[in-house]
Amino acid sequence: MSADHDHGPATFDRAFALGVGLNVIFVVTEAVFGVIAGSTALLADAAHNFSDVLGLLLAWGASYLSRRPRSARRTYGWRSSSILAALINAVVLLVVTGGIAWQAIQRFGTPEPVGGGIVAWVALVGVGVNTATALLFMRGRKNDLNIRGAFLHMAADAAVSAGVAVAGVVILVTAWSWIDPVVTLLIAGVILGGTWGLLRESFNLALHAVPEGIDPEAVEAYLLGLPGVTAVHDVHIWAMSTTETALTAHLVKQDARGDDAIIADATRVLLDRFGIEHTTLQWERGSDACCPRAMR
Repeated sequence: MSADHDHGPATFDRAFALGVGLNVIFVVTEAVFGVIAGSTALLADAAHNFSDVLGLLLAWGASYLSRRPRSARRTYGWRSSSILAALINAVVLLVVTGGIAWQAIQRFGTPEPVGGGIVAWVALVGVGVNTATALLFMRGRKNDLNIRGAFLHMAADAAVSAGVAVAGVVILVTAWSWIDPVVTLLIAGVILGGTWGLLRESFNLALHAVPEGIDPEAVEAYLLGLPGVTAVHDVHIWAMSTTETALTAHLVKQDARGDDAIIADATRVLLDRFGIEHTTLQWERGSDACCPRAMR
């Protein structure tokens, strides 16, 4: 028996539209002034922000696809597209980070004058744009890995832009042009640190690992404690999307008394306690001996 719930992901279309619009305008502005000021830090931040625009578009597309209805061929619909979007987002960010770091290292060997005042002012605008964009996704960051990826990128960008602004002030006061590539490398470090967790979790979800925050042993222990259940086996817990989790399991029980009520109660508890929305439980009649992989 199974219980089906149609809990679609929350709609963030307006947030994505505003976020993409704000960041496209800022990327163009930052790139132009980066060239004028001769700042690799500004250009690096512009490249990173451009990758985030692409990431927002990717996450937006996945969010839309996740809401499409299922079909006879795609029985889960397009829910898993949000997992793929989070994974691609993480990979793209890491590639961009490598390019940023390499550009900064080369700048150490060929230092060039940097317009510190321009760097500082443009970066301060970036702090405002990225903070505003991050706030658009704050509401959904805890329950959706795809939305969390967008939020983390924008929040990290705000911090990075703040660092670039500080570098601009230091260059303006001291004329130390080497500060620019140093800050660029720090930017790369911040991006790497913020992206690694997203990469690991999205990669695990793509491989149908148990989502973080769900203890599979606790789930099996709960199922084994259901009335009349003597063994549990073939338990599978996986993410259907970045917001929905599914479970299937075989329960060994000697008789059929109370089967429907037990499944109804279990489905409710699995949702409330573990956040598992889609539960399918199969009854088996017999002894523990029939289930060599049973939890004992």
